[in-house]
Amino acid sequence: MEKPVLIGVIPEAVVIGPRDQVVWYTDAGNLKIEFDPNRCPFSSNVYQAPAGIRVLSGTPRPGAKPGSYKYRVAIGEIVVARAEVILTEP
Repeated sequence: MEKPVLIGVIPEAVVIGPRDQVVWYTDAGNLKIEFDPNRCPFSSNVYQAPAGIRVLSGTPRPGAKPGSYKYRVAIGEIVVARAEVILTEP
């Protein structure tokens, strides 16, 4: 199941389970989502897309521990928000 995140950032935190994925979207410019490379629940810690294209995280990687994972949201080269993904237990 997809869990949408509206860039603006609404919501600031999104709760997902092991079978969920996050979807980011903006039509305001090139989007970049960046997690700490040492603390990321997904297989990639950086996601990028041009304006108007949805970015999907994919499901959490096997072995990802439940908890809070913070990330930065940039449009173009400007960081516009900080948010978090909260991964729950199965």
